[in-house]
Amino acid sequence: MSSDRKQLGHWGEEAAVRQLAAAGHEIVERNYRCSEGEMDLIARQEDVWVFVEVKTRRGDAYGRPEDAVTPAKAARLLRVAESYLQERGLADVAWRVDVIAVELDSGGKLLRIEQIENAVSGW
Repeated sequence: MSSDRKQLGHWGEEAAVRQLAAAGHEIVERNYRCSEGEMDLIARQEDVWVFVEVKTRRGDAYGRPEDAVTPAKAARLLRVAESYLQERGLADVAWRVDVIAVELDSGGKLLRIEQIENAVSGW
């Protein structure tokens, strides 16, 4: 991954953390990795565990950020969340997988940040 893309992704994650905190979420873990893949953020909103994939785009050449979550990516995110819950002995908790879409204009100005709850539940 190029340095610019890494920096853009990091900026998007930081914006997502601020968005989640403002909405009353507690950030539990960042960049969780397991054999199934990676989850950008893991948070709690009261008694609900929230697994968050952050997608950041600058400009519209590649479409909306949330469009990057393909059915294959969604299935992988579900497996990562299930792995985390099993690993931590959290089999009976309420949980969901959200996507936070971060859109910037070509100059880097924030245009939109949106938390899409249960973004992959229907796939």
